[in-house]
Amino acid sequence: MTAVNPATAAPSRVQTPLKRFVVEFLDSRVAVLGLVVLVLIVSSALFAPWIAPQDPYDLSKLDIMNGMLSPGSADMDGNLFWLGSDEQGRDLLSAILYGLRTSLLVGFSSTTVALAIGLMVGMIAAYAGGSLDAAIMRLVDIQLSFPAILIALILLAVLGKGVDKVIIALTAIQWAYYARTVRSAALVERRKEYVEAAQCLALPRQRIVLRHLLPNCLPPLIVVATVQVAHAITLEATLSFLGVGVPVTEPSLGMLIASGFDYMLSGEFWVSLFPGLALLVTIVSINLVGDQMRDVLNPRLQH
Repeated sequence: MTAVNPATAAPSRVQTPLKRFVVEFLDSRVAVLGLVVLVLIVSSALFAPWIAPQDPYDLSKLDIMNGMLSPGSADMDGNLFWLGSDEQGRDLLSAILYGLRTSLLVGFSSTTVALAIGLMVGMIAAYAGGSLDAAIMRLVDIQLSFPAILIALILLAVLGKGVDKVIIALTAIQWAYYARTVRSAALVERRKEYVEAAQCLALPRQRIVLRHLLPNCLPPLIVVATVQVAHAITLEATLSFLGVGVPVTEPSLGMLIASGFDYMLSGEFWVSLFPGLALLVTIVSINLVGDQMRDVLNPRLQH
């Protein structure tokens, strides 16, 4: 046998954590399909003012005579309504694109703010321990014991309608999920040797939390955040369907579904069907991406 000289041997390819994450994520065709669909949905929502056939917010361009046109119909001026129109004469395709903007804005904004609050509260509970940890966790347990939709309804009854009000209500609902997740992950990391070594070196608490605990708590937090975005979008649609979410003048997906619900039995099914399909595809694509991220970031769940 010929001996291999270590000095001349080809260096092994070491994958960085980011490259390994990308490679393992791309192993799932379903997740990649979900990501592609999600990118298309987000892009369509972002560029809605340029690609939508009509501005559904501009009341001067709405004609009540164009109300409840079936998909593929044209008005007197020859304007084609690809997905039909609602009872106010709004182009349904345009309303869905703008409704996606509202849904994504509420979902990502509430999730981001709730994540920041939950991250801070969870870290404080895990690192402080003792009575402070017990008090914070009892507060989290009390909130999680109530149905999320019930808390949102109560808050919106006090705050009123509006996109900003919905974001505040959903933030108040979601922060407890992140606080519990962060606390659990931080408690596991806090018992490890590298954190104990940092404490023995008398490093500042802020440095230990930011440089050691926080980076190792992010993977499970990212997975929870992905799932909660879909949950927030679903809650916003539910609240708007119940009439306590966004105002009726804004074409939210939930509002579109609610406005067309009364016409389902009379044959005008498209007003509720197409916004419902848009909402379904958005939620499913986010969940597919979140499920694969969970499998990649949690080695115990890898197949």
